[in-house]
Amino acid sequence: MYRRILTVAAVFYGLALGATTVQGEEAHVAEVKKYVTANVVPWLNDKIVIEALKAQNIKHAALTEADILKLDKEWRAQVDAPSKPLIESLMKNPLSAFLSTKKAESKDLLTEIFVMDDKGLNVGQSDITSDYWQGDEAKWQKSFKAGADAVFVDKVDKDESTQQLQVQVSVSIKDPETGKVIGAVTLGINVDQLSS
Repeated sequence: MYRRILTVAAVFYGLALGATTVQGEEAHVAEVKKYVTANVVPWLNDKIVIEALKAQNIKHAALTEADILKLDKEWRAQVDAPSKPLIESLMKNPLSAFLSTKKAESKDLLTEIFVMDDKGLNVGQSDITSDYWQGDEAKWQKSFKAGADAVFVDKVDKDESTQQLQVQVSVSIKDPETGKVIGAVTLGINVDQLSS
């Protein structure tokens, strides 16, 4: 009997602890979404963002999966190489400059920003990403593929180099004229900064 009471108590405690964790996670997601809605969504309609997405979607319209994988492989090889023509072509474009400014204006709240086209390929970014194609990852699949006004908040991770808690949030981007989803943006958010 005593063992049964302990087991029931342990199960109840575990459920209560789990509920607390879920509630904490829900509060965290709500806080991130509130920040993004107020501070990011307004500039997603900026002419620089929309025009860069439209141009790259046209440029990449005929790309096959093999083409995409080849470009991604090329990007990955260039990350640590002295010569980075593909990476530099993106890092020097007007959208990347715009995103770098938005990151700087956040005063360390945003750790990275990158915009992806309708195939999941980078269009512009504040920092060099480890890969070029995000189309095989949840950040693109749960934002772009989820449709207009989609917001996907990933799990919180601890950045080993900075020891800060960070989360990636991805938002679909639509053409303000047609309402059609034309891309997505992913932002790294410093959770410690957001909470302070």
